[in-house]
Amino acid sequence: FCFSFSSSGDVACMAICSHRCPAAMAFCFLETLWWEFTASYDTTCIGLASRPYAFLEFDSIIQKVKWHFNHVTSAQLGSSLEKIQEELEFQPPAVLTLEDPDVANGVMNGHTQMPLEPAPNFRMEPVTALGVLSLVLNIMCAALNLIRGIHLAEHSLQVTHEEVGNILAFLIPFVACIFQCYLYLVYSPARTTKVVLMLLFICLGNAYLHGLRNFWQILFHVGVASLSSHQILTRQLQEKPADCGV
Repeated sequence: FCFSFSSSGDVACMAICSHRCPAAMAFCFLETLWWEFTASYDTTCIGLASRPYAFLEFDSIIQKVKWHFNHVTSAQLGSSLEKIQEELEFQPPAVLTLEDPDVANGVMNGHTQMPLEPAPNFRMEPVTALGVLSLVLNIMCAALNLIRGIHLAEHSLQVTHEEVGNILAFLIPFVACIFQCYLYLVYSPARTTKVVLMLLFICLGNAYLHGLRNFWQILFHVGVASLSSHQILTRQLQEKPADCGV
């Protein structure tokens, strides 16, 4: 098949013809359609068209013209076809290949190929008051873990295997608390798995520190981690508003 296209003023016409159809015949068909359309609708009516298929009733004329061109020979079109042939010789139509529209719609219109970039950040739901509280408590727990871990490392003249375990039991929950804050503020894929892992690290670290912390301290750290995990999982992505302007 061959696509033939022409435009004049505010009206554009396109036809899909067999590749055996002469170009002059196709453009003669398009010119006839253009004259029929402009005779049926004035410029004001065309300018006020605001919805698709606003001139659906014109299809009956299209079918009549199409039937006429499908059942006549070049000789029967006479002067109309000769006029189109002379115009095509004087101003030949541009012949496009399948690859040409990519160039015509891209570089020639000032649009350069954009390099691949990371996906944009997802917009999360607004932060709640309980979420802010979980962030503050989480930062406080992280600070306590960091201070205790550094203090234990500085005052250990000869670090034993047990003391190394205690230092790691403070520093690993510290990293987990900071990562929980990050998960609450920024969307991340596989959030549920990451939240469960962070909560597990905090619980195991505090269980290991049972001799250095009393029951209420451990309960406080685990409670804060549980509250943060709940806030992370309940803060979802904002739903994209319906694009009603399309």
